[in-house]
Amino acid sequence: MKNKTNILKIFLLLIVAMFTTNIYATETEESEDFKPGEVIFGHTGDSYEWHITKMFDKEIAIPLPIIVYSQTKGFNVFCYSKLHGGKEYNGFYIAKEGDFVGKVVEINAEGNEVRPLDLSLTKNALALLINSFLLVFIILYVAKWYKKNPMTAPKGFRGAVEMLTMSIQDDVIKPSVGKDYKKFSPYLLTIFFFIFINNLMGLIPLFPGGANTTGNIAITCVLALITMLVVNIFGTKEYWKDIFVPAVPLWLRSPIFPLMPALELFGVFTKPFALMIRLFANILAGHSIILAFVCLIFVVAKMSAGISVTMTAVAVVFTIFMNFLELLVAFIQAYVFVMLASVFIGLARIEPHEEKKIIKE
Repeated sequence: MKNKTNILKIFLLLIVAMFTTNIYATETEESEDFKPGEVIFGHTGDSYEWHITKMFDKEIAIPLPIIVYSQTKGFNVFCYSKLHGGKEYNGFYIAKEGDFVGKVVEINAEGNEVRPLDLSLTKNALALLINSFLLVFIILYVAKWYKKNPMTAPKGFRGAVEMLTMSIQDDVIKPSVGKDYKKFSPYLLTIFFFIFINNLMGLIPLFPGGANTTGNIAITCVLALITMLVVNIFGTKEYWKDIFVPAVPLWLRSPIFPLMPALELFGVFTKPFALMIRLFANILAGHSIILAFVCLIFVVAKMSAGISVTMTAVAVVFTIFMNFLELLVAFIQAYVFVMLASVFIGLARIEPHEEKKIIKE
């Protein structure tokens, strides 16, 4: 266990060292018009660099590796700094407008702007790696203590982790899934802590925090798809019977007018869709509101002194309030995702109906 913990520490240090060696600072162009929309979407969206701060009119950022495959040029691996500021490298550049704005593009033989196969390590992808290894480190750190002190009650941070684990398993997973809840507890607990860690890290404004991982619909889509696979792969025969041969009048499930089977089959896909949209929308909305309040300070900066000071004070108060509220939302969204996933798994684990026993009783 000690060797595994040391390996994780070394890996995280290598990641930080790898990318911080290429930190660059660029001059920022003075602009008369402050555009809150660009600021909000720039911070909540994905990018090929990790913006850190602005110091002395210079933007300090970490360029990330770009990995693209072109049909004419093959695989290309280079740093984003080669494309920063509108530069072009080996025929690749960042699109400034159109359908591929902000993405790596190239010009094909017909003269059209096309996207190569993009496997780049973007800001959200790097944040996922860092947060995942952070989660593994925390779990191994807690597990190591339990191995040495099996009969001792944990305190402090370890006690908080145990409290969260036991409360989610006993109050959410166990009553929702049913008698074989232990079979699904590892997956559901992993999902809970994964979402929770990513939500918390997204609220930290400094590197390696601040990435909008769970507010990215691609990430929530993958989580929802995995949950859908778990629900349907481990569904019982009775679950599939209720979908294709539901206990309704014959005319509602006949091959000529299969209304109920169609609705039940449609529900198989709407359940994970609800998981995906709920997590994505709530996290994205929270980040956007906080950034909107911060942008308000710069919007009113050129107004009269009285309005500027008043609105700045209001913006700061609401920003602090929203940050504390987002701490609660970070837990609630992880809790709700696991609760709904547990309910969906529990519904898929139904046993054959025992109508006769119910009537006799």
